[in-house]
Amino acid sequence: MKDGVRIPLVVVTGPTASGKTDLAVHIARRFPAEVISADSRQVYRYMDIGTAKAMAEEQQAVRHHLIDVVDPDEKFSVANFSDLAHARIKEIHQRGHLPLVVGGTGLYIRALTDGLLDLPGENEALRREFLDEEALCAGTLYHRLQGCDPQMAQRLHPNDVTRIVRALEVFELTGTPLSQWQLEHGFKEQPYRVLKVAVGMDRAELYDRINRRVMLMMDQGLVVETRQLLDRGYSPQLKSMRTIGYEQAVRYVQNELTREAAIADIQQETRRYAKRQLTWFRKDKSIIWVDYDSRFDSILAWIENFI
Repeated sequence: MKDGVRIPLVVVTGPTASGKTDLAVHIARRFPAEVISADSRQVYRYMDIGTAKAMAEEQQAVRHHLIDVVDPDEKFSVANFSDLAHARIKEIHQRGHLPLVVGGTGLYIRALTDGLLDLPGENEALRREFLDEEALCAGTLYHRLQGCDPQMAQRLHPNDVTRIVRALEVFELTGTPLSQWQLEHGFKEQPYRVLKVAVGMDRAELYDRINRRVMLMMDQGLVVETRQLLDRGYSPQLKSMRTIGYEQAVRYVQNELTREAAIADIQQETRRYAKRQLTWFRKDKSIIWVDYDSRFDSILAWIENFI
């Protein structure tokens, strides 16, 4: 903040394949803006096609930040994103430009605009202990979570081991359920003055765009890119490599899936991911949903008034 005035921040979000990048580039060409990627996979180097990073010409036309930040085997958390994004926003504002946050990772956007919970970091020894228990008897951790944090257990799928482990870790280290931490925090720090715009469209049209994008990724060389990652020594078990697209491409490379089966699985999993994104974003009543193709002038007017 400068002189007690909150920095204006425009967020462009929405489900995958909805056209966020294209909209952001158009906005940035109209206003002196710089893009901050809010995508949990675009932070990884060497993973361009499968994460749908802005093309080279788009990055040349508009300055982009938080793309290619770490290698695929390095850890990167929402806290890392939040720290880096806050610094970039300040720099962009000081240059007299508009910070434009673009991406579909809802947790990243919420942490940036509403604040981040002050919770303990990851405890590797504790996590290994939890995962060993789960390996011995699947479902053990979810049952434990039902006992110590039933509200969080209701929100999570029993197979969502990553989030279950984090919830158990927080309870073990603090003695307070993660759901209680979230309730008390409320994500209401709001360090910026924010305008949130989400690109919406008919579900059938979105799914068609997803299916066509997957075909384009395959044509652009997703399998080749995946082979290069494996050749660099990156394990298929890495969090980054378990991303939709790369996971199926690995199985294709290892002759576990045919090309047609890999494509179909990527399309299906991406559609499911888009559905989860829509559910997340629709809970945020501050988001303005727009039809990009028919309301671009309105979007520009909203931003103009907002600034």
